[in-house]
Amino acid sequence: MREKILGLIVIVAVLGAGIFGTLYFTKDNDVTVGSSKRNVTISESDSIYEAVDKIYDAVVLIETSQNGQDLSSGSGFVYKKEGDYGYILTNYHVVEGASEVRVTNTAGDETTAEFLGGDSYADIAVLRIEADAALEVAEIGDSTTAKIGDTVFTVGTPVGSEYMGTVTKGIISGEQRTITVNDGQDSYVMEALQTDASINPGNSGGPLVNINGEVIGINSMKLVTSEIEGMGFAIPIEVAMSSIDKLEAGEEIERPVLGISMYDVSNTIMLYRNNLKLDDNIKEGVVVAEVEDGSAASNADIKVNDVITGVDGTDVSDSSHLKYELYKHEVGDTITLTIIRDGKTIEKEVKLTKSM
Repeated sequence: MREKILGLIVIVAVLGAGIFGTLYFTKDNDVTVGSSKRNVTISESDSIYEAVDKIYDAVVLIETSQNGQDLSSGSGFVYKKEGDYGYILTNYHVVEGASEVRVTNTAGDETTAEFLGGDSYADIAVLRIEADAALEVAEIGDSTTAKIGDTVFTVGTPVGSEYMGTVTKGIISGEQRTITVNDGQDSYVMEALQTDASINPGNSGGPLVNINGEVIGINSMKLVTSEIEGMGFAIPIEVAMSSIDKLEAGEEIERPVLGISMYDVSNTIMLYRNNLKLDDNIKEGVVVAEVEDGSAASNADIKVNDVITGVDGTDVSDSSHLKYELYKHEVGDTITLTIIRDGKTIEKEVKLTKSM
């Protein structure tokens, strides 16, 4: 009998402890037993809403045609309003070859844009529209202060007009990347910002924006090849703004030339065909195949079969890299070329000229 009483006491004690514990935790933590319901507060501390809102209405859809046939589409953004006009930056390849350019803002208003000027090398172009169609003006930032890991986003029209105003978010994945671009006729090197924010066809010409809602780059699909996935590239905004006055005025962007035809050291087939002979220990550089009379190279006594290996102390690997170093300078600047001639390394000062 005594054992039964002790057993009942233990059972009652256990049940009492369970009920007490349930009431205690339910009271302090607002937990509903059975449905496992909890009150949870979610904070949107990482939202970029305010930054997006700052730039959103400055972004436009650009559609082009040639002789009535649709040609291409892309994105752009208003960077200035002055007087009766709004001014738009986009990629040159978005509007290249177009006879008509149409711009649609985020309110759905479509207007015809005037092409003012463009630069195929930098892949930038300036358009002009009526001021009323320019809803907002983007704030221009500074890409040189961007660091790897910084949050960035894009606003544009990937794929087609039905996706106008799409926002994609990522980070700066790389600074001052040098990307080799081949446009089918020529190859050259451009400096770019790398991001993992999604950039698709139609995003070209749209802004790459920092967390403060400031434009730090212009997205360009021209810098992406089919072999690359998850890597986007943007032209630093400083590249565009450095030429903006000339582009607005429709002036040609003049870049310096040496006045030579050349082949990469690695292009052994063309070197053989042109009877250009190199020492076996020369692995990189540019071989001079022809020198134009009266050119900068001719005036500096550059000769056929010279191998250019450096500009102002910077090694150059090929013709694309050589152009990249040249285009850092203005017409009239003097540079120093490092050259291998007859097995000896020499230096030549060259005063750069414009294309003849």
